[in-house]
Amino acid sequence: MTALKQFQRLEAQGAWRETPDARLREVIVSVGEATLTLSDPKSDRPLTHWSLPAVARLNPGQTPAIYTPTHDTPDEIVEIDDPLMIDAIERVQDAIAAHRAHPGRLRSVLTLLAATVMIAGAVFWLPDALIRHAANIAPPAQARQIGLAVLADMERSGGAVCTRASGQAVLDWLAPRLVGSEAVIKVIPGPLNGARRLPGGVYVLGGDLLLAAPAPEGPAVHLIAASLAETETQIRLDALRHAGLGAVLRLWTLGALPREAMEGYGETLLSQALPRPDSPALLQAVGDRGLPSEPYALSIDPTGASVLPLIERDPIRQGDVAPANLLTDPQWIALQQICAG
Repeated sequence: MTALKQFQRLEAQGAWRETPDARLREVIVSVGEATLTLSDPKSDRPLTHWSLPAVARLNPGQTPAIYTPTHDTPDEIVEIDDPLMIDAIERVQDAIAAHRAHPGRLRSVLTLLAATVMIAGAVFWLPDALIRHAANIAPPAQARQIGLAVLADMERSGGAVCTRASGQAVLDWLAPRLVGSEAVIKVIPGPLNGARRLPGGVYVLGGDLLLAAPAPEGPAVHLIAASLAETETQIRLDALRHAGLGAVLRLWTLGALPREAMEGYGETLLSQALPRPDSPALLQAVGDRGLPSEPYALSIDPTGASVLPLIERDPIRQGDVAPANLLTDPQWIALQQICAG
């Protein structure tokens, strides 16, 4: 703006009072692009900067002109009697006001911006918000349906769920002791390297772990770890995000997911590393159940190097709790043979 450039280097003497109780102090007043700077005349050190658009004159038409940085703070003032500086301040303020005074154009820009934000929200925010809401409010029956749908997709690459009745009976007996009264535990023959929690209290255990474990305590703690590693809401949310908004809306309206909603998701989970809970939380949980943590730790890392806290602070080794009799020998054998047919 021409008015700004014309007065950028203009300076004049003035008298500044910072507070009502302070004495007037001599200052140098200079005009910047959008600021009024008050400086110490001896050191040239800036004492304060005022925003020109906000500067208000307290005595229009009178001399010396008295200015304040804003109508809201009239206690701080500067007095200026230089006519050129007074004229400069008025003209620069007018130029700034004229440059931004386009109410019709501004209204149009704001309306367009608001519409753009709303459209972007509808496209990007709303679908995820609806999916989050569905994950939060899904009743237990729907959550179980989601978990079983994920399990069915896991079977495509992990093998069909093992159904030997004697082994499943052991799992049904263990479930309330380890992961909750409403939980169900299933075994797939393919390698899982542990256990994974699915929506609706569905837990999947790898048949490879059962065959490799010397005792039931290791697989049992894998199930406890799966229950602690992720929340029910989070695993529902991850599954429903895979299903997409269309499937979620169908779940809301018809009470059931499309058959293809979880296609590929189970296989994706099988390819991912299992989430692990924090060691203190796991140690507390296994201690409460009278189980050791060392077998679980060594099944993750046979060297023990990366799981040393779980070995050194094993609640059974520490003598903090008495060991529980988890399974009888016949029960353990039946569980190991669950995939035998």
